[in-house]
Amino acid sequence: MRFEGRTIIVTGASRGIGKGVALQLASEGANIGLNYRSHTEEAEAVKAEIESLGGRCLLLQADVADQTAVEEMVAKTVSEFGELYGYVSNAAYSDRELMIDAEMEGFRRTIDVSMWGAFYGVRAAAQQMVKDKTKGSIVVVSSPHAVIPIPTAMAYNMAKAAIDHMARTAAIELAKYRINVNLMHPGWIDTPGERKFFTEEQIEEGAANLPWSRMGTPEEMAKGIAFMLSDDADYMTGSTVTMDGGVSLPWWSNRAEGQQ
Repeated sequence: MRFEGRTIIVTGASRGIGKGVALQLASEGANIGLNYRSHTEEAEAVKAEIESLGGRCLLLQADVADQTAVEEMVAKTVSEFGELYGYVSNAAYSDRELMIDAEMEGFRRTIDVSMWGAFYGVRAAAQQMVKDKTKGSIVVVSSPHAVIPIPTAMAYNMAKAAIDHMARTAAIELAKYRINVNLMHPGWIDTPGERKFFTEEQIEEGAANLPWSRMGTPEEMAKGIAFMLSDDADYMTGSTVTMDGGVSLPWWSNRAEGQQ
């Protein structure tokens, strides 16, 4: 029960990695501020599962690309639970097209959610932690896209590269307040979001050709993120934990067409 009595906000938590993180943290005693934008039924199902574990959960419907909404989300969580210990910036958006063909509305939306949304959350959470003079921990879920220029994903690559540097800058600025800021780089994870880009057949074939011969799971990422938020990682800040099954290794430059 590493998080008993502590409150942690998880963005994009109605499904995928965010859902896994919310359930893992709740199982270890955390009060969960569960952010989602559009998957209401799934968010309510996660809340019910948390409560079945004996945990407390506050649903926070908000678009993280809206700065005011993010700040209100933090304030509402503190009003409900009395404090804010942790923040997991997980919500993301991505369209996939070649840069020369990109539809600019989707390109900008990718930047707005995946870059600005992460910044708004880190900033609002840190402001609350500094105000309350409490120890805090922030994890930013980034991606190997931050360092691997994967074609058809320019906006997402840009956003993830930006939030990597954002998180490291925040880490050094917040060190004097004993607020940890760390990054997680998941690899290809088996989430509903991947079905936006690939068929089940493509996913099965692509996963078999990964270095680890399979996709990662939200539960595996959740355990890594839980460690990063815990007192066990108190001396870690400005660090990147990579849990990608070897995707970032040099084999990637020889990947087969379509195995992204």
